[in-house]
Amino acid sequence: MKVLLLRFDAPLVSFGAPMVDQNGVVQRFPTLSLLTGLIANALGWEHADAEKLASLQERIRYAARIDRQGEALVDYQTVDLGKDWMIGEKAGWTTRGKILDRGGASGAGTHQRYRHYRADSVHIVALMLTGQQEPSLEKVQAAMSEPARPLFIGRKCCIPATRILVGVVQAPSLLAALLEAPRDERGDSGLLPATWWESDEPVDTRTPSRLVAVTDERDWRNQIHVGRRLMREGLIDPPPHA
Repeated sequence: MKVLLLRFDAPLVSFGAPMVDQNGVVQRFPTLSLLTGLIANALGWEHADAEKLASLQERIRYAARIDRQGEALVDYQTVDLGKDWMIGEKAGWTTRGKILDRGGASGAGTHQRYRHYRADSVHIVALMLTGQQEPSLEKVQAAMSEPARPLFIGRKCCIPATRILVGVVQAPSLLAALLEAPRDERGDSGLLPATWWESDEPVDTRTPSRLVAVTDERDWRNQIHVGRRLMREGLIDPPPHA
């Protein structure tokens, strides 16, 4: 089957997990919602395209590996929303270019947030689409090559350091595509951590793995993390960089 290969290499990446109070925690591997948003952004879709986003998310199957672990980084942020210049129409949360009033309990007072990232890491993703609906994998490939808008890997500050699209390869499975793709030239040595869609890949005794529950789907209409599914995590040994 045709498999799209992507490379995530950036000073900072953020694979968002469900928010825990003021902690914007991240997951270890690229998430389903991140891949959906990334492709949709490349295609020029809008936040309001909830049905299209949900349909695309349902069709994505992927496997990912960590070529370079990098380091964990936490950005501490604080702001006093009670200041005069931060109230009402003088300022506000901006959504699609419009200023909105702050309401409810979060509308005033001092706020603290902790935003988590991975710094100086490299990730390889093998991705395919189920079904015959649009967009096709060819259209996704074209959009990733010439995106409608600038792309980012998680939060908007996570600008890629290099081209994301690697190309399209033929492989019998997503895991096979990861096993065949050469290591990144800046990658770590030894076995590399990987994850793959549990229901679509047979268990390979040569690649020891374990089942892990993840919550990385998104309700695009209400903008929250939802769902729970199983992924396999294990260690793989891809070929060296050419």
